[in-house]
Amino acid sequence: MPQTTGHLRGVSRMLLERESELAAVNERLIRLSGGSGASAEPPAGGVLAFAGVAGAGKTTLLGEVRSRAAAQGCTVLRARGGEQEQESAFHVVRQLVQPVLAAEGEDEHRRILGSWYDIVAPAVGLVAPDGGMPDPQGVRDGLDWLVTRFAVRHEPVVMILDDAHWADAESLAWLTGFAPRAAELPMLIVFGYRPEDLPSGAVAFRRLVERDGSRPYELAPLTAHAVARVVRYRLGQEAEDPFCRECWAVTGGNPFEVAEVVARSYDNNVKPRLDNVPQLRELASAVKGSGHLERLERLGLSAVRLCWAVAVLGAEATGRLAAHVAGLGERETTEAAAKLREARILRPAYLEEDRIDFTHPLVATAVYRAIPVALRTALHGQAASAVVAAGMGPTAAARHLLEVHPDGDPEVVEGLREAARAYMRAGAPEAAHRCLARALREPPQAEERPVVLFELGCSALLTSPAATVNHLRAALEEPALDPALRELVSYRLAQALGHTDRLGEAARTVEAEARRAGDPRTRLRMQAEQFMWNAFRADEEDSPARSRKLARLASHLTGRGTAERYILGLRGWDAMVRGESAAVALRYAEEALGDGMSWTDEHWGFEVPVLVALTFMYADQPGRAEELFTRGIAECERKGWRGAHLSFGFTLLGYIRYRRGRLSEAEDLVRGGLRIADRVGSRIPAQWFAIGILIEILLARGHHEQAWELAQTYSYGQVTPNAVVYPDSRTVYAELLLARGLRAEAEEELTAAGRRLDPRGMRNPAWCPWQLRLAEAVCPDAPERAAGYADEALKRARRFGAPSAVGQALRTRALVATGAARLERLRESVRWLERSPAAYELAAALVCLGTELRRTGLAQEAADQLYRGLEGAVNCGALALAATARDELAAAGLPPLQLRDDDTDTLTTAERTVAERSVAGQSTARIAAGLGTGEEAVTRLLSGVYRKLGTDPAGLPRLLERRLRAVSEPVVPGH
Repeated sequence: MPQTTGHLRGVSRMLLERESELAAVNERLIRLSGGSGASAEPPAGGVLAFAGVAGAGKTTLLGEVRSRAAAQGCTVLRARGGEQEQESAFHVVRQLVQPVLAAEGEDEHRRILGSWYDIVAPAVGLVAPDGGMPDPQGVRDGLDWLVTRFAVRHEPVVMILDDAHWADAESLAWLTGFAPRAAELPMLIVFGYRPEDLPSGAVAFRRLVERDGSRPYELAPLTAHAVARVVRYRLGQEAEDPFCRECWAVTGGNPFEVAEVVARSYDNNVKPRLDNVPQLRELASAVKGSGHLERLERLGLSAVRLCWAVAVLGAEATGRLAAHVAGLGERETTEAAAKLREARILRPAYLEEDRIDFTHPLVATAVYRAIPVALRTALHGQAASAVVAAGMGPTAAARHLLEVHPDGDPEVVEGLREAARAYMRAGAPEAAHRCLARALREPPQAEERPVVLFELGCSALLTSPAATVNHLRAALEEPALDPALRELVSYRLAQALGHTDRLGEAARTVEAEARRAGDPRTRLRMQAEQFMWNAFRADEEDSPARSRKLARLASHLTGRGTAERYILGLRGWDAMVRGESAAVALRYAEEALGDGMSWTDEHWGFEVPVLVALTFMYADQPGRAEELFTRGIAECERKGWRGAHLSFGFTLLGYIRYRRGRLSEAEDLVRGGLRIADRVGSRIPAQWFAIGILIEILLARGHHEQAWELAQTYSYGQVTPNAVVYPDSRTVYAELLLARGLRAEAEEELTAAGRRLDPRGMRNPAWCPWQLRLAEAVCPDAPERAAGYADEALKRARRFGAPSAVGQALRTRALVATGAARLERLRESVRWLERSPAAYELAAALVCLGTELRRTGLAQEAADQLYRGLEGAVNCGALALAATARDELAAAGLPPLQLRDDDTDTLTTAERTVAERSVAGQSTARIAAGLGTGEEAVTRLLSGVYRKLGTDPAGLPRLLERRLRAVSEPVVPGH
């Protein structure tokens, strides 16, 4: 019979009336391979989805996709979801990845995966050291890296997932997140799925397949004409029209049912005539629902038992395993399998493997659901034993153990706990939680129950902290709870309470454990946790009392253990926040560090190491802080902790760069931290930190509208976090209001911040400059009040002693002063800031000083300070400040400058053009407009100029003086 669609090898492949689908496949494969001929386009991947009811021909169509992709020279990865494997985490991922890794040994696997090995190996079914437990996002990022690398090395790649509606949740979550990247890779991802069977949690997947292109291709039933062609192809061209039409009517045009009915007609020698229509209807009923079962029962008990075993085993079914579960001998198994294949219940035997599978998922589902419930449970128990004996691992057995009836069996509890540990190492905490919840129902023995409750609580920490609280509180009530385990349970309970914004409960929990602890070490550990959670509470009732107690305790500690070092670290942080001497804060921070503090210790947390590092930053040692953050971030990435921990790491590292005046780098880092926080959840501490810091950076760069849009997007300023965040959210929001000219609203916010922070003893303007901002807000209407606020802030800054804090306070005090005092305080501000690492604040002070000098008629000195300020602002990426400096230079009537040839012979044409226009007094925005480029690009070019000319801060004045002497003629501004 002639072929009708492309590579169709016969109507029996059920590819009739799939012309549009096959055309789409051909088009996407051509685009993937980069086209052909002179009009070839760059390779383009993406997503292609086919949806349809059961039996619509999705598997056959995907098989054709596979053949055509291979014919085009594509590398093909394929997998299939399984109804029985939906709760086996990363089942689909392993099908996709394991063939890629199967031929290699562990050394090659380590070479391929590199630093991702320990993170990704358990998820893809490789053996990894029994160590850290990555978070789910870390595993997904690792899979992204692995598959991206594979796509680039083996392009073009076609990834096919059949029965996506039965994919396990972990694999589907990864694929849904990764699939949009395929458009930027030489990779086409093809899905086949039943829309009506997608799980309720697959909302993101549904959005993905429906937005790519337009909608998924819906596989329609075959028409009567197409069914007639199938009938005549198989049963002969003399098939009568009424018979063909009845075949279409009884099957509804469902391709699977059409193929089965026609095949059974052929096997039973049913002639395609009108008088055989009744017999045709009987055959049609046999391929629906119970019809499969009736046909199975006619094959004998051995065939039924073997079929049941295959249905229970699912994707794990092999001849040997099925025989073991069915309780059949080798000869019985062979004979039963032959009958089942002849009856088209099982697929034909594969020569290269011992796999057994049903001809269609519809058959598998019908058989599985027909097994009597009690017998099905028993078969799952036998299957669990069989897969363990076959060395298939604890997670393979756990799928079956989840189905057996609870019976107080210690081996079942241990098997489920072992599977949970494997799932946790693979970054699948929800799968671990299912196993442990089932182990608790077994139930475990009394002495083991607290451990199971603890493990169950830990497995839910990332996905359901509220459930963690319930499980861990139950563990604390267990009479058989071991004291060492009690300490771990108490710590984890406080952590879960803290993560659910119940900081007061977290503090009270560890306080109660500290009182009841008989072991001094445990008591000290609980006290450290209590101090930490209270430090984060925005509603702490008596912060000064806590500070006094902490100071007394820390004064007797030597840092010999982790608990002591944590308390010393908290004491250093508290000293900094309260505004004690920076030397005191640094001394405690150094003592806390000892030989290092881990960010990923699962039993201590990363909060105190972060506070210690930030203490160095606020005390004007940002280099030391960056070193600690860089180590901490690397540790998180190495362990696969790519959620909130990594978000804090990037965000706060960006904060350090901001305080050093490296605004462009800071913005990139904080935006990265915010992206990670957004993936973790909404209105969480990681988000509040990132938003506040990013707003400060944007304001410093002069991007006021961007800062306002960011605040509006996240309702920043409209919601006050329950936890202490830094920078203080109300103070940051007030800075934003000031930038928009809303002084009254800013005053209200800052006054509220002072009422909240001052009674708590949080008075360091380096940590929260609310008084300085309040002085700016009220100065135009109440200069005396403004001076009072600024004086108090300056007093506090001098007490702390960090040059950056004193310099900033002096600048604000100068801005609210008048006359000679204003100029003198600005000079003093510059002197202090020159001793600090705060490059942006120094640039701002220089511009202010230059402006004041110009107004007092000191033109030459004004020029020196303004040019220094301009260079500093450009180096920092502070566009608005640079524009202000240029405006002041223009107002001073200073001659615009040309660069000498010996200055510029190392510059590119673009850099020379930008530099010449810059010294001509043009603003960054005007230069950008004149060159038809963006302000960011101009800033980068100027930064390149300064690097090439060796314009470090110490050499800037000399370089500017040399340029002033080299002026030969003015350059007309704007020329």
